[in-house]
Amino acid sequence: ANEYLLDFPNKEVKQGFISMITSSYLRLKKGADPWCSKIARALKRGDLEEVRKLMTSFFAGIPYSQRRRSTEQEQERDFQYTFYLILRMLSSYLVFIEKEKSEGRADCVLAAKDYVYIFEFKRDGTAAEAINQINQKGYAREYEADKRKLYKIGCNFSTKTGTISDWQVEE
Repeated sequence: ANEYLLDFPNKEVKQGFISMITSSYLRLKKGADPWCSKIARALKRGDLEEVRKLMTSFFAGIPYSQRRRSTEQEQERDFQYTFYLILRMLSSYLVFIEKEKSEGRADCVLAAKDYVYIFEFKRDGTAAEAINQINQKGYAREYEADKRKLYKIGCNFSTKTGTISDWQVEE
């Protein structure tokens, strides 16, 4: 005989209660793809060795039959575009592709809270050539007065292996 009927005093309280319950019980228990989480955290920490490892493994997982058999320039652009898309989808950072500077265009620039990453890509070349281009063309000059830590990253993409074959970082 100790039965009670509980009700909501008004519509707003009922909607608030339902929202609270659904957000607790219907919340996805699984987070984002671990690969995505790892690379986002690595970029946030400035851990470029982890970024290299994760990007290399990502590209290595793309079947060779899916790589386009196109011109050399298109192959580099495809790699650059894929790299850009990954960075853009991962983060809320500003990501620029072919960012124009006074003496040329940097292949990719990512501006994070504590870091600025300038990427220069080569296809079947060397990371040292890419770093040299960043320095010769002055891609980093825009950030000389910036308080964030600046990284210049030279990245070579191998058309034979379909992934990153050489990576060099200069602070």
